Amino acid sequence: MVSSKLLEELKAFDETKRGVKGLVDDGVSRIPPIFIHPLSPSLSSPAPPKPTSGFSVPVIDLSGFEDLTRKKDLIEKIRDAPEKGGFFQVVNHGIPISLLEGMLGGIRGFF
Repeated sequence: MVSSKLLEELKAFDETKRGVKGLVDDGVSRIPPIFIHPLSPSLSSPAPPKPTSGFSVPVIDLSGFEDLTRKKDLIEKIRDAPEKGGFFQVVNHGIPISLLEGMLGGIRGFF
């Protein structure tokens, strides 16, 4: 259930009609609480598959990104991963698996 305080904040934000761009224009440096949703256990990413060859894909685990020290470490890993292997896998990002599967299904529909 959504709290009345959160509903008030959402309504106030919506009434500004400025959207996220307005937040950026205002120089907001932290994500406002109305945009932060707690992860439910069902949103956790599955464990990455074990590599079958000598090549492995760098895995970046976003859990604990709220911690400033952890956030700095994650930024460094995200910056380094594409330079080393060209791509990387992100886990514990909070995006529901069903949404990811639906997106992939939509992409496959183009081919």
